Amino acid sequence: MMRTLLLSPLLLLAFLSASFSTYAAMEIQVIGGAANKIDVAMVPFQTAAGQPMPSLTQIVGDDLTRSGQIKLVDVSGTQQPVDLAQVNYGIWRSKGAEAMVIGQVTALPGGRFEVRFRLLDVIKQTQLAGYSYNISAEQWRATAHQIADIVYEKLTGTAGIFSTRIAYVQKQGKRFELRVADADGQNPKTVVRSNEPVISPMFSPDGNRLAYVSFEDKKPVVYVQSLQDGSRRKTAAFKGSNSAPAWAPDGKRLAVVLTRDDASQIYMINADGSGVTRLTRGGSIDTEPVFSPDGQMIYFTSDRGGSPQLYRVASSGGEPKRVSFSGTYNVSPTISPDGKLLAYIGRDEGRFRVMLLDLSSGQTRALTDTARDESPSFAPNGQAVLYATVQAGRGVLGTVSLDGKTHARLSESGVDAREPAWGP
Repeated sequence: MMRTLLLSPLLLLAFLSASFSTYAAMEIQVIGGAANKIDVAMVPFQTAAGQPMPSLTQIVGDDLTRSGQIKLVDVSGTQQPVDLAQVNYGIWRSKGAEAMVIGQVTALPGGRFEVRFRLLDVIKQTQLAGYSYNISAEQWRATAHQIADIVYEKLTGTAGIFSTRIAYVQKQGKRFELRVADADGQNPKTVVRSNEPVISPMFSPDGNRLAYVSFEDKKPVVYVQSLQDGSRRKTAAFKGSNSAPAWAPDGKRLAVVLTRDDASQIYMINADGSGVTRLTRGGSIDTEPVFSPDGQMIYFTSDRGGSPQLYRVASSGGEPKRVSFSGTYNVSPTISPDGKLLAYIGRDEGRFRVMLLDLSSGQTRALTDTARDESPSFAPNGQAVLYATVQAGRGVLGTVSLDGKTHARLSESGVDAREPAWGP
């Protein structure tokens, strides 16, 4: 006999608190932010009995704070409303809030839950958004990220990225793990474990596959692996080195770097390993390709001019053209979703930092103030860059906003994290 259990509000609260305290991969430290932040009152979500839901609220609040564009208003010592009828806009306006978020969680039969929230404009005293979710216990974090995405987009006009994922390589002792986690570094899942290095992960455009390089065959080989069922295939395993995979926007092809015919050169290859065609030629080292959003161009690193610089070539072939002219060492390009900016690693005053190049004006500027940065990757909304750096002798992940004012560090004690990539 099956019995449907309806949780009491107090049992619900205890259950949710336990759910939120699951293993967290990384600690997050946020530094700085935009000069003009939007002040938001994030009222703790309530259970049906009026008990607060601090953990759910905290996930949403942490997401918004990490953006650097939103400042959370202190809500302590104030009536904490659940629905519109309880909102006194004058009180919240006096606390400096420009917007506020209220919500409630209710237990449903069958172990499911209803999460309701409203985003309110405190100044105009109107509702900007209101949604209800019917979810399972496994969907708490995903739902919190979705709420943060909605709030962020309604307030800034830019799509949120809190529901996206990142990939990175974690090294602990002699073991390498390729992991996929939420954009905040939480909820990590291991895709590959190996005693040999794993490098260069890259999400497919639909986010369902990862291309990466593994040394498990005692040489670099490019793999493509499904994130849904874990199946994988060797996409490039030719003689010599196979490295630096980059997905074409159609998700059917990749650019890879091979040494099978010459020095490191860029080739096009189908995701199943067929249809290999050479794109660049010459005795120079061409590497680190990345497609433009429309798939028409490939940006890459080359020493064909004597020092490592950034170039581009039509994906159909042709003569490469240099695009970086500031500095003597520029590598690892990644292009913004709108195709207007390149983030890359440049040597600046002896330090290797994340740099930003405006492709139309040619102007460049540094985004970070660290010294050993690597592997930049744009956020899907183009508002931040994910990268790896070295802190206290070990690799940590970081994000930086395009104005360079908001920095976040994602780190786990005793773990070396490198090779990050931001998913769609």
